[in-house]
Amino acid sequence: MKKAVIAGGTGFIGEYFQKKFHELGYDVKVISRQPQYISWDDTSGIIDALEGADLLVNLAGKSVNCRYNEKNKHEIMQSRIKTTNILGESVLACQTPPKVWMNSSTATIYRHAEDRPMTEEKGEIGSGFSVDVATSWENAFFSFTLPNTRQIALRIAIVLGKEGGVMTPYQHLVRFGLGGVQGTGKQRFSWIHIEDLFQIILFLKEREDLSGVFNCAAPNPVSNKELMTLLRTEMNVPFGVPSPKWMLEIGAILIKTETELVLKSRWVIPERLEREGYTFTFNTLQKTLRDIINN
Repeated sequence: MKKAVIAGGTGFIGEYFQKKFHELGYDVKVISRQPQYISWDDTSGIIDALEGADLLVNLAGKSVNCRYNEKNKHEIMQSRIKTTNILGESVLACQTPPKVWMNSSTATIYRHAEDRPMTEEKGEIGSGFSVDVATSWENAFFSFTLPNTRQIALRIAIVLGKEGGVMTPYQHLVRFGLGGVQGTGKQRFSWIHIEDLFQIILFLKEREDLSGVFNCAAPNPVSNKELMTLLRTEMNVPFGVPSPKWMLEIGAILIKTETELVLKSRWVIPERLEREGYTFTFNTLQKTLRDIINN
């Protein structure tokens, strides 16, 4: 039986992946802090799970949807570095290591971009805490030399799906009449449908010639203004009050998050994936929202 190991597999993306791998007949092993799964402290259990695995997907890390105080910043950083290091040491300890290890990264690694799109080759790395997390995460991942395991870093854009993620708060905003532009409305919104993200995992698993960094974002990013317009259209809400930056700052404090999640312009293009032949099922935001909201 084919075996997939999902580290940090109990969140919005991880649970979707578990379900999809089970449907394909995989033996799915999950590493998590939840007691019913393999514990991060169980080194022998992790090594045993990884032995002979077809692939390892690491999604582990504290959510960035929180206030960036010193405690949370430390936990966000360490939760990614520590788990990646545990997995790297465990892969090295395997007699028959996983054929491929795909580690989460983030499209937030690139700078705020309203002038041009960011590709793997020509994208410019940004600055600030979120970028420091992303670069440290990738550095930890690629610090391991694994002769029998391909390594792929997935620079994942904002993931959209039916049961969780950012769609829930966005739909709440629209439903309560607050679905207008956020900030200037000019900032770019790069996203990926959760099903395309899963299909990319399968695509890269089969392509044994591919390794390194891949942008996991749909090929047609939109502005925040277009995003909110499409959301209102699909939800049949004719009007939305705009949210200027000062209002977002107050709201972010109240709901204990950061405005960067909304105001940073993420203009990310999946150049490598498309060049290598991956075809997106959900290539436009309209198609994505129709699937999520109306199905």
